[in-house]
This record gives sequence, structure tokens and C-alpha cells, in this order.
Amino acid sequence: MIVCKSESELKLMREAGRIVAETHRLMKQAIAPGITTAELDRIADEYIRSQGAVPSFKGYNGFPSSICASVNEELVHGFPGPRKLVEGDIISIDIGAQYKGYHGDSAWTYGVGKISEEAQRLLDVTEASLYAGLELVRPGVRLFTISHRIQQVIEEAGFSVVREYVGHGVGAELHEEPQIPNYGVPDRGPRLKPGMTLAIEPMVNVGERYVRTLSDNWTVVTVDGSLCAHFEHTIAVTEDGYEILTRTEA
Repeated sequence: MIVCKSESELKLMREAGRIVAETHRLMKQAIAPGITTAELDRIADEYIRSQGAVPSFKGYNGFPSSICASVNEELVHGFPGPRKLVEGDIISIDIGAQYKGYHGDSAWTYGVGKISEEAQRLLDVTEASLYAGLELVRPGVRLFTISHRIQQVIEEAGFSVVREYVGHGVGAELHEEPQIPNYGVPDRGPRLKPGMTLAIEPMVNVGERYVRTLSDNWTVVTVDGSLCAHFEHTIAVTEDGYEILTRTEA
């Protein structure tokens, strides 16, 4: 069942989204060669809690950290730890915050210092695919029309769409219906309605689309070792379009 949120629920989700967005702003400021992913996790955890929220991910199905920190060939669900970032890395930071029972969820992929032209193009295309999909969001549109548009942007650039992981509804639960793939046939899927709140999140590989999970049972990497990127916003469907609840300048 897809839950449409009331205005009072949306108000709480806007605050959760603000906290997530501000945490991303802090991540962008802190990311530099030499910092550890554990330090980024500490910064994020402290800020989220200082805002009267709790990290959505910590303890979720046993996940040990407050953010997911996935570097280079790591796509999603990477553990923060002692790893130091180096010049030329790219790092996906996925952040969730629960505020008074409601979640915000957003991921962004950042370059560390000067990155390669290929890496920059990957980041640019993945971000562009997210916003291209969002441009189609309005009541009455079928969900997979958005999925199809995201796929078009990615594949026209020569990159691959990851198919094993999808976006999702979000609200009182971190993961709600519907599932939102980043590929699909247009004019299929449920029709969007005002009050739906969705986490739309393209995941893109430079090489082949295939991924695998490491022995920690969490970290997902590209099978061919190629770079990958992940961008995500939480949005609300409005009467005439959409509102980004996790908007940030990061």
C-alpha cells in the first residue's frame, strides 16, 4: 500500500529532510584527502542528534553506522571505518534522519580533491539523471515513466543502470511502497498522487551493470571494479509537481 501523507506529516518530513540536507553540507565541507570515513560518520551522527533527530541507518537490520560511505567501486552500504580518503577518490555518502517518527533520506557522490575526467562525467550524468526523472513528477504520471527517463539519460551517456537496487517510498518507515527502479517501460506502474513521498535514487556504473555483495554482507561493489555513483533525493508529490524535501547546495 502506498501511503499519501497529510500536511502535518509532510511538515515533519520537511524537517527530517532539512536535517539530512544540512548533514550533506557538512560532509561536503569535511571531505578532503586524509580524512577517514569514520570521522565523516562521527560528524554526521553528532549533527543529526544535535537537531533532535536520530540516524535512520544506525541499527537498521544490524547496520553499524550512521551513514553509508561507499568509495570508488563501492556502490552502496559501505561501512565507515579507518580508511583514509585520497586525492582522486569518489565517495557516495547516504544519509537518513528520523525526526519525530518520520524519515528523510538522501545520497550524494562527492569527489575528493581533483578527480579524473571520467569520474567527473559519471557524477554529472548520475546527478543529471536524477533531475531528469524529477522533471516528470506530477499527479497522474505513472511511476515507471520516471524510471524510464532516468535510464535514458544514463544509457545515452554510455553508462550502466544498476538493477538490483531501487528507490522507494519513505515516511514513517525508512522503506515503504512503492519500489522505484531506475529502468523501465514508460506509462506503467502506479499513478502518482499528491502526498506521496518518494526516495528516487539513480545508481550508475561506468562499466557493466553487475554488482555483488562483499563478505561483510552489506557493502555492494561493481563486479568489474569500475567506478560507480549514487544520487538520491526524498521528494513529495504536490498538486502541480513535486517538492524536494532534502534539497541542499552540496
